[in-house]
Amino acid sequence: MSDDRMNDEGVSRRDFGVLSLGAGLAAFASEGAEAAAPQVVETDVSIKTQDGMCDAAYVHPATGTHPGVLIWADAFGLRPSMRGFARRLAAEGYSVLVPNPFYRVAKAPVMEDTTKFDFANPADMAKLTPLMGSINAPGNPERDAVAFIAFLDAQKEVDKAKKIGTQGYCMGGPLVVRTAAVSNRIGAGGSFHGGGLVNDTPNSPHLLASKINARMYFGVAANDDMRQPDQKDKLRAAFGNKAEVEVYGGNHGWCVPDMPVQGGKPIYNMADAERAWSKLLALYKAGLA
Repeated sequence: MSDDRMNDEGVSRRDFGVLSLGAGLAAFASEGAEAAAPQVVETDVSIKTQDGMCDAAYVHPATGTHPGVLIWADAFGLRPSMRGFARRLAAEGYSVLVPNPFYRVAKAPVMEDTTKFDFANPADMAKLTPLMGSINAPGNPERDAVAFIAFLDAQKEVDKAKKIGTQGYCMGGPLVVRTAAVSNRIGAGGSFHGGGLVNDTPNSPHLLASKINARMYFGVAANDDMRQPDQKDKLRAAFGNKAEVEVYGGNHGWCVPDMPVQGGKPIYNMADAERAWSKLLALYKAGLA
């Protein structure tokens, strides 16, 4: 049963209790995650933003205080795979928030079965248009980032003496950049197969580099690099020694285990996903001091 009582931060919480990652990450264990892990607490929360109440998942180790992390989901939004990332991070010693980026138009989950989605089907793609438009409208990512960071800083499980990390997948990649640009609380940001990081508009995310003090990591998908071979060079030029930019062999979406098959081949690439995860952990270890 849900608990709709509000605390001083405008947060209603429905605590599911302490979960054992041995069971909670069973699916992820088969994809390369560790099967044995310490206990974590996973809670459904509602965060007050300037535009309404955002449903989200908050996951943290069962004891102690830890650096906060904000996960920006891809275009399929908050769902079990993103919660799995949060549980896995919590097992590494982080207090993690995964908001529903589409809260303005729909509660999570917004997609019944992502594995059946067809990126070549205009009808399927049309389902994503209003969702992505709701978070990418001018000013929305920045306002949300401020609210989500404030939520993390209000939690007793978050070590406020440590910087906050943020990571994003596909659509979430540019949101990581915008988050790092809007708050000095961010100490590290990781974009994995991020879309639209470099474009010809005055609002291109890479142009925010001068406003960012965080350590950044950009993992670029092979097919994205083929379509836009100068993206990696412009990212390196913009961020300089603040960022590492690498091109992976996997295609757009390779990190996320519930991606659909495309062209008869799976998008998810376990080997590259685990390599990216190792890079993420190294980034947070260095940047969240």
